Amino acid sequence: MTRRRKPVNLLGATAVHPERDPAHPLVVFGDHRFCAGDNINVRRMEGPHMHSQIELNFVLEGEMTYWFDGRELSVSEGRLCLFWGMIPHQVTDIKDPTRFICLYVPMSVFLALPSLSRFRDAVFRGAMIEALDIRPYDRDIFIRWREELLSGDAELEQIVREELGARVRRLDREGWQDLREQGSAIASFEHHDADRMFHVERMMRFITEHALENISAEDVGRDVGLHPNYAMGIFKRTVGVTINQSIIRHRLDTAQSLLISTDLPITSIAFEAGFGSLSRFYEAFHDRFGTKPGTFRRRLAKPPRAREVHATVNGQIADGG
Repeated sequence: MTRRRKPVNLLGATAVHPERDPAHPLVVFGDHRFCAGDNINVRRMEGPHMHSQIELNFVLEGEMTYWFDGRELSVSEGRLCLFWGMIPHQVTDIKDPTRFICLYVPMSVFLALPSLSRFRDAVFRGAMIEALDIRPYDRDIFIRWREELLSGDAELEQIVREELGARVRRLDREGWQDLREQGSAIASFEHHDADRMFHVERMMRFITEHALENISAEDVGRDVGLHPNYAMGIFKRTVGVTINQSIIRHRLDTAQSLLISTDLPITSIAFEAGFGSLSRFYEAFHDRFGTKPGTFRRRLAKPPRAREVHATVNGQIADGG
């Protein structure tokens, strides 16, 4: 009999900006889940946010404009784009009504895909990828994937994971472009805000490229030419987490991906992911995923139908029904 998972209450996910409506389709998830946005109606966002997954957007109708990497990028009906959620992003404008399918895919899924080195490198270096070849059936497929991910059926989730992996491989094979090369530099922010966003984006990029090294919040601020206290202040106000929390999140994303995709000893993974202390790695990993690294690896090594299904809600691991 197919095991079914209780639908995850997305209202329980940890938002970067707690003051924002948590039912927003772009609510920030503080975990590594493979899931779909509850709402298909796109709304403007009060500020930029980030999350650890790769985000895929298929626009069903209308047009949405993102602030992304210091540029305004528009995505209209029938287009598919994807990007790494760790790059701060914000929906700044829409043409009513605008509806889309929003899927959140763990980084580990992309790391496990074969022959995607250039594509994968572009994503993790901050590209907004747009598929150049859209087929008539893509719309129906994305609608079905969303429905199946929201159904709470663990077996269907595994099927969607496999089908989505194949779609991404086709995207890489059939052609893509980085929308940042098409977008215009953003002009809608006040000068002060534009400067702040520029600095925060540079800090995020530095963290992305150096988190596995022995870096500190002071190093991040110094790289963008800011006093450490000022850098930490604008980063926290803009992104919603501290610089150190962002560094640790990136290291943990790397560690959980290595646990899934390699046979490296846990000690080696801890140091590969940038943790200078094994005990600190265990503590941070348990705080984020609610389990020990070895247990996490053993659970994911089981066949999908036999795997004990868990959902992360508010940072805790809850057994599925």
